[in-house]
Amino acid sequence: MSIDLLRHGDTGQRSYRGQLDDPLTELGWMQLRAAVEGQTWDRIVSSSMARCARFAEELASARGLPLRLDARLAEYHFGDWQGVPIETLAEEQGDALGRFWADPVANPPPGAETFETFRARLAAGMDEVAIEARDARVLVVTHGGAIRLLRCAAEHRPFGDMAGIDVPHASLHAITWNT
Repeated sequence: MSIDLLRHGDTGQRSYRGQLDDPLTELGWMQLRAAVEGQTWDRIVSSSMARCARFAEELASARGLPLRLDARLAEYHFGDWQGVPIETLAEEQGDALGRFWADPVANPPPGAETFETFRARLAAGMDEVAIEARDARVLVVTHGGAIRLLRCAAEHRPFGDMAGIDVPHASLHAITWNT
């Protein structure tokens, strides 16, 4: 079994984008193309959001690989914080932001998706990926928050560790997912 998680490239936005469907910038496209150079997979699964799906479609087409889009692999919905610049949140809601970073389960943003809902949908999506990966190398194109949560779950780490996991744009993360 081989599963690699790939975070989408740069979108030019500096806020919690969550489920806002931003396209990649030219830099984002270049980052992703460089990240997959020399790598091989047998199939691709991608978040259905544009910043992931458009690149996954290009890569699958160029390499003749099967592609499946899965909305369950979408980013966390940040509720009222979605689209608000991080600097603004830090100025206006710094205490709440700090609590969220320290313990996202107990301190979600106002109006956000529940953490349990986020975890459950990602886990369901990854369970299907793990079945596909039993006899194939699978690339999963997804989001920073999703990768942080999935790594915590797979590595048996507390979800409070999420803020400390570095997930730059277009970074690859090998993961072992047990269904």
